[in-house]
Amino acid sequence: MNYMYNGMKNLRSKKIGLVLPNVPAYSETFFTSMIKGLQKNGFEVILFVGGKPSNSFVLTKVVSAPDFSVRLKLIVEMLIIIRTLLSNLKKAICLFSLSRKDGATALDSIRIVLINNHFLPYKLEWLHFGFGTMALQRENVAQAINAKMAVSFRGFDLYIYPTKHINCYQKLFSKKVRYHVLSNEMKVTLIENGISDQFIFKITPAIDFESFKRTTPFSFDSPIRFLTVGRLHWKKGLEYTLEALFYFKQNNNIPFEYRIIGEGIEKERLKFAVYQLGLTENVIFVGKVSQQEVIKHMEQSHVYLQYSLQEGFCNAVLEAQAMGLFCIVSDADGLNENVLDEETGWVVPKRSPKLLAQIIEKVIGLNEIEKNEIRRNAIGRVKEEFNLTKQNQEFRSFYTDLS
Repeated sequence: MNYMYNGMKNLRSKKIGLVLPNVPAYSETFFTSMIKGLQKNGFEVILFVGGKPSNSFVLTKVVSAPDFSVRLKLIVEMLIIIRTLLSNLKKAICLFSLSRKDGATALDSIRIVLINNHFLPYKLEWLHFGFGTMALQRENVAQAINAKMAVSFRGFDLYIYPTKHINCYQKLFSKKVRYHVLSNEMKVTLIENGISDQFIFKITPAIDFESFKRTTPFSFDSPIRFLTVGRLHWKKGLEYTLEALFYFKQNNNIPFEYRIIGEGIEKERLKFAVYQLGLTENVIFVGKVSQQEVIKHMEQSHVYLQYSLQEGFCNAVLEAQAMGLFCIVSDADGLNENVLDEETGWVVPKRSPKLLAQIIEKVIGLNEIEKNEIRRNAIGRVKEEFNLTKQNQEFRSFYTDLS
């Protein structure tokens, strides 16, 4: 098991294989920033994806997994797989043997070799799975191709997926892996699962601070404008946010509007909640917009709300703080490290909409000196602690410091 740290980095070029479900979408700035930073530091990045390759993704080479879903394409795929396996027979046999050693049947071991054959031709220093779930049924691929293995946990994959798939990471956690997490809480969770502290590295998300500088003076005028950016998914806690605004409206005669940017499967449910809570005149579903449009909405807003039930860290909260918005978040996972309670914003316990409403009232009622101090603290901390230069340096150390 010492293949991870045997000094082989000097024998191969600094190639990193990054494994993701699909090419990064416009909103997935973490991975695009990561790729750009690695390239800037002299690494070559190859992106392995499960979906179809995107011609519009120009940052790096994209390699797609075999597609077994289309019958007409299946024959072509199998011919490609056979050719790949014959050209990389030693690696294929190694992967098969490692799977058998882990207790997989011969048939399952063959299947693992087939679905992972697209990794075999590449000589990589690191094979990095961008989500914990991406490493499932691939726990031995890195060793088979003589690469070191890294896994990122980002939130859902560590806290929610295992509740539906008990012991899904048991095999992964038995391997020698370098783990990347977004928060201290995630680090503690991995330690509780038996992972040594020395193999866990916290690297938080970061933003291009210069892109999120407010260009107009901040004015807490009427109506109060609230904002949330994110998928319309139950884990974002948007129903609790709407309930809080219902209580806020009941207790105050303050005009406000709440803009929600994003799309998702919960849209119909949330629209019905808006109707039942009597917030139809207050809530606007903006939908999916470009990054530049998000910035414009932030510049027009006063308070950013991220009352999630589960959240790895959340780039949008960093962006909102950089723009000088008053950020009120839940205590879910990494959010209480993203925002420092009563210093750079406010952290409210999950599932407490009445308490959230009270905090909103408190924030609006602050005097100008208190408001300016919070905004100044938030902007300064994001600039110093969550910048791309710092993140790039941390990832460089992640891949090169093997002490």
